[in-house]
Amino acid sequence: MLFVVFSETGLFVGFFLPGDSLLFTAGLFTATGILDLPIFLVVIGVCLAAIIGNSVGYAFGKRTGKAIFKRKRTFFFKPKHLIAAKDFYDRHGGKAIILGAFLPIIRTFAPIVAGAVELGYRKFVFYNITGAVVWVNTMVLSGFFLGKYIPGVNQYLQYIIIFLIVITAIPILRTFYKERKRNKGIKKAGR
Repeated sequence: MLFVVFSETGLFVGFFLPGDSLLFTAGLFTATGILDLPIFLVVIGVCLAAIIGNSVGYAFGKRTGKAIFKRKRTFFFKPKHLIAAKDFYDRHGGKAIILGAFLPIIRTFAPIVAGAVELGYRKFVFYNITGAVVWVNTMVLSGFFLGKYIPGVNQYLQYIIIFLIVITAIPILRTFYKERKRNKGIKKAGR
C-alpha cells in the first residue's frame, strides 16, 4: 500500500494506480480488523509515503526543468497528462498540489510541474504536507468510520470501490470531454 501511494504521487508510472480506493479500503479493513494495525499508524505511514512521493516528483521536475515538457511520448509517459497538470497548476498555483491530491493523474504530475516551474521549496513543502494530510485523512478515515459504524459494510466493498472509481473518474472524464470539444472547435475554425 505504501509503495502504491509513493508511486502514484512521485513516479510517472504511478498515474494509473488506484490511490483513492486503496486508501479507503485500508481504512475499512483497519476498522473491521482485516488489517491488524492501529488506524493512526496507517494514516501516518500513508501520509509519509505521499509526502515522500510528492517530494521525489518535485525533485524530478526541478532537475529536468522545462525540458520535461518536450519529452517524447512513451508507454508510461504521455505529455498530455503533464500539460493537463500544468494547466491545472497555472489556474490554481501552489494550491494545485493540495487540490490535485484528490484528482488522479493530477496527483502524479502536479509536484513534477511545481518543480519544473521552480515553485520555491518552502512553499512546496507547505502545500505538499497539507495536501497529503488532508487527502490521506479524508480517504482513510472515511473508510475507517464507515467500517466502524455500519455493520457488514465490508460485504459491499466491491460496490463501494466501483463508486469511488466512478467519482474520482468524473473530473478526468470532464476534462477529457472539454478538451475534445475544444479541439473540435479549433479544427472547425481552421477550415
